Amino acid sequence: MAIGEQQTQEDSDGGGDGVEANVGWRYTLDKIKSDATARFGLYVIAAVATVAIVTTIDANLSRLTLGRVEDFALAESVWYHPERHPDPGTTERRMPPFFVEGGSLEHPLGTDRNGRDYISRLVYGTRISFFVGIVATALGMLGGVLIGAVSGYYGGWIDDVLMRAVETLYAIPPLVLVIVFTVFVSGGDPDITYAVFGVGIAFIPVFARLIRSRVLSVREMDYVEAARATGVKDRDILRRHVIPNSFAPVLVLATLQIGVTILIVAGLSFLGYGAQPPTPDWGEMLRISHQYMHSNPWMSIWPGLAILITIMGFNLFGDGLQDALDPRIK
Repeated sequence: MAIGEQQTQEDSDGGGDGVEANVGWRYTLDKIKSDATARFGLYVIAAVATVAIVTTIDANLSRLTLGRVEDFALAESVWYHPERHPDPGTTERRMPPFFVEGGSLEHPLGTDRNGRDYISRLVYGTRISFFVGIVATALGMLGGVLIGAVSGYYGGWIDDVLMRAVETLYAIPPLVLVIVFTVFVSGGDPDITYAVFGVGIAFIPVFARLIRSRVLSVREMDYVEAARATGVKDRDILRRHVIPNSFAPVLVLATLQIGVTILIVAGLSFLGYGAQPPTPDWGEMLRISHQYMHSNPWMSIWPGLAILITIMGFNLFGDGLQDALDPRIK
């Protein structure tokens, strides 16, 4: 049974004239379309996703074309290579944006301390923040849903063991947990891959607690009791009935949590535990630029704005999705 499969039906003899059930994917999409802020958030997400997909493909062209095309071919033809250091003397280091004295349209947003074009690094940094946010949140959601659903459905000692473990994990601040996990697993050589798994583990308790609370009520529904009575296996009941009908708030939380993930990953890169140079990443750009806050504040402004706009897009869309999936809001 999918999300929103249950429908409130009125008596066909006249009790339901002009009344439509406020459930279902079509209703949800209509609600999002009618919400201006949710639409704006969706547009922002779509724009960021497009940039992330295009830059990811361009950054892996050599692998995709079996070496026939060099990586960052699009960057070479449109902007500048986001990782390669230019030859000394060919460009000015820490050049300001074009609208500031000393800037140039050749580098619209200026250059970094190594003379690399800032707009190309900003654009190619999108792929790290976006995909890491999606993947890390998906890992946390998958683990949390499995643990929370099993815990809430079976109860008893299974619930006690699983939830005590979840609460222990929940008591540790996410950023501290991710840093410890990254350092321990990487052996002192941090990488963005370890950070993804660390953030995913840190978010398991959030999703587990939420879906468990939903499963506790869903498991008592008549259709679940009927499935048990007909001999349906617990595994199938969880997969077909309990989890799908408990999933709406989890989907909303996942949308909002992506923004949190992007912020945490940026913080990890800022602290040196995320993406490593010369890979372009918004958090890494902030880490390098913070020492130039007074002389070149624009170096911090651009990646900060990119993080802000992306997180705002996910939050606005998540709020609209929550309103659309809440049956109490008509």
